[in-house]
Amino acid sequence: MSYQLLALDLDGTLTNSKKEISKPTLNALLDIQRKGVKVVLASGRPTVGVRPLAEQLHLGDYGGYILSFNGGRITDCGTKKIIYSKLLPEDIASSLLHIVKKYAGVDILAYKENSIISGIRPNQYTELESQINHIPIESVPDFSGHITSNPGNKLLITGEPGIIEVIRRETSACFRSYLNIYCSEPFFLEIMPVGIDKAHSLLRLLTSIGMNAGEMICCGDGYNDLTMIETAGLGVAMANAQPILLEKADYITKSNDENGILHVINKFILGTEEN
Repeated sequence: MSYQLLALDLDGTLTNSKKEISKPTLNALLDIQRKGVKVVLASGRPTVGVRPLAEQLHLGDYGGYILSFNGGRITDCGTKKIIYSKLLPEDIASSLLHIVKKYAGVDILAYKENSIISGIRPNQYTELESQINHIPIESVPDFSGHITSNPGNKLLITGEPGIIEVIRRETSACFRSYLNIYCSEPFFLEIMPVGIDKAHSLLRLLTSIGMNAGEMICCGDGYNDLTMIETAGLGVAMANAQPILLEKADYITKSNDENGILHVINKFILGTEEN
């Protein structure tokens, strides 16, 4: 099989524990792009949080793409244009905020272009989201009103894993098929438009550029990577991935701290084994 597109999750996959792309992996990604392979950065992060890595990889020079907000938005790095965007329904904010406020220590986040909006009070996981994306946290006088008038591509509920699981069950029952609700990490609950995940948007992208799923490798480690791993011609789980990904993947590579993506490139795209 000749793979023509490589879709990569970021945290825990492309980047190591220091949130950096190793030099050997960076060089390999530049090499395959020069050879015509398209690279897509597929992340739950907002677009602004993905852009520095896209620039480091020169995706704009090679026609790569950013798939941000878990697939809620696709940006063509060459043209800088948004080629797909799915917004949340405008009428969910009040009901969702009512649920979240029942639980102590939980926060709900929305996104502006260059900041994160805290809907209740920042907790350690809100701070983590801010650090990951290198954007500040701010507040607005009326969070529900802001979401209603600016629905955005996703919301994020942050809190201790045990509480997040309770909220996941309650919100899933409340909104059923109206929203797509799942954890990307045990402490991050993603609130997405119905039907939107990484696989859905990658398939849209593939159709628009004349490729098919069989030509795609997808690599990931988290719960929100499962659908794209199951959809890809080659679904790859990192050695540090969640157990369900290790179970479902076609191949398990080395961990994100052991150049796992470099190993995938050498084995399945370049046809050489890593030294």
